[in-house]
Amino acid sequence: MPRRLKDCHNVADMRDLARRRLPGPVFHYIDGAADDEATCRRNTAAFEDCDLVPNVLAGVETVDMSVTVMGQTLAMPLFCSPTALQRLFHHDGERAVARAAEKFGTMFGVSSLSTVSLAEIGALTRTPKMFQFYFHKDRGLNDAMVDRAKAAGLDVLALTVDTITGGNRERDLRTGFTTPPRLTPASLMSFAAHPSWAMNFLFGEPFELSELKGHLREGSNVSISVGAYFSTMLDPTMTWADADALRAKWAGPFCLKGVMSVADARRAVDIGATGIMVSNHGGRQLDGSRSPFDQIAEIADAVGDRIDVILDGGVRRGTHVLKALASGAKAVSGGRLYLYALAAAGQSGVERALSTFRTEIERDMRLMGVSRVADLNRDMLRRRHLS
Repeated sequence: MPRRLKDCHNVADMRDLARRRLPGPVFHYIDGAADDEATCRRNTAAFEDCDLVPNVLAGVETVDMSVTVMGQTLAMPLFCSPTALQRLFHHDGERAVARAAEKFGTMFGVSSLSTVSLAEIGALTRTPKMFQFYFHKDRGLNDAMVDRAKAAGLDVLALTVDTITGGNRERDLRTGFTTPPRLTPASLMSFAAHPSWAMNFLFGEPFELSELKGHLREGSNVSISVGAYFSTMLDPTMTWADADALRAKWAGPFCLKGVMSVADARRAVDIGATGIMVSNHGGRQLDGSRSPFDQIAEIADAVGDRIDVILDGGVRRGTHVLKALASGAKAVSGGRLYLYALAAAGQSGVERALSTFRTEIERDMRLMGVSRVADLNRDMLRRRHLS
């Protein structure tokens, strides 16, 4: 198990170091998923059912990894998917991830459950930023978040559509994880065993959900599990009409995060969405659902000429990124792939993770005989099993 950042060479190494540095309940919140966690495992395993077929003697002198997604130009085809509660994992939280993303010229996703304000994040970096929107029962809160995201200059709004109720995250039930963390005899022992984390949490910048604190006490001042938050605070009556109204209010690049079917992808096109993130929330909502990679080709075939299709989830290697792009994805995103790194070493960890991915993607493109992302195609893939 690695003890230092320089010993981390992949996502698995970062995960091991994060486990050393976080209290158990906090680590398992990042690492865990719903029910038996079968979908979470499948999200990554799906890539191993597909093989790359390289071309040789292609004369690859230079490699251009840049892509344009939802009107945003990215220097690499991988970006940081929005994730909540980041200052629980490292005291710099979203600030560290935003700076790292800017260094690598890629997009950073900011959650509605961010622990740093949209205004600060908007002023912090100049590279593209996505605001991930949870549709709350409190319509005043919804309107306020859109207005603040606009004022902060965020570029893309992504409505998460797979959280009308909370998933059954049994690890959180076993560890008693809440936001903010509730002090119990068991959690106190875990916090005491990680003094650096505990000192930052207890005596550093006060924890808050910056965009919610003026509207809701849950999550900032009142401890609540994430599953309970989704089930009680978010609006289960959300419909396509609500999504369309939100798109119109935002009046900019608009994405639906959590689309998994061709029928829903076509509906996203119909309401004028700019992009869709093919995602199952990292396996944290409906266990037993398909992996994004298992769905990406048929969705790209159906709507890829009319909307930007993004694969979100399960990515652990540069070859996974190439397989997704060859299958029809315009770009790839992920959460755990940088959250482990954030927990392991803050901004330096996220930079190392993104650097590792960039190096792998460039090397793997050379080995595939392609110099541009657009050169990747379905002829370069072979499925081991028909599904």
